[in-house]
Amino acid sequence: MVWQLTGLAFFSLTLLPLGAALVAGHVPDRLRHRLPADARPLGWALLSLYAVAPLNALPRLCQAPPSITLAATAIAAVVAVAGSTYLAFTTGRARKVAP
Repeated sequence: MVWQLTGLAFFSLTLLPLGAALVAGHVPDRLRHRLPADARPLGWALLSLYAVAPLNALPRLCQAPPSITLAATAIAAVVAVAGSTYLAFTTGRARKVAP
């Protein structure tokens, strides 16, 4: 249980604020030269990758039945693959737009 709580806290402190800021259109100054002008798709990709942490941790922390935990883990796997694919397309498109 400690690892799930640690992972949830870590990703809540790293991916959640950055993804939410990018979706809102706020790009940190130190990343402005690396990111495309519209970084919202990158923010959505980061938020989808963040969604994996609560989907995996919360059922285990709440001591849900194994069937619910397995279903949440399967949904988290689908979300992780979708988020990774979207992130790959987003960064690939950004490289084509910005030299």
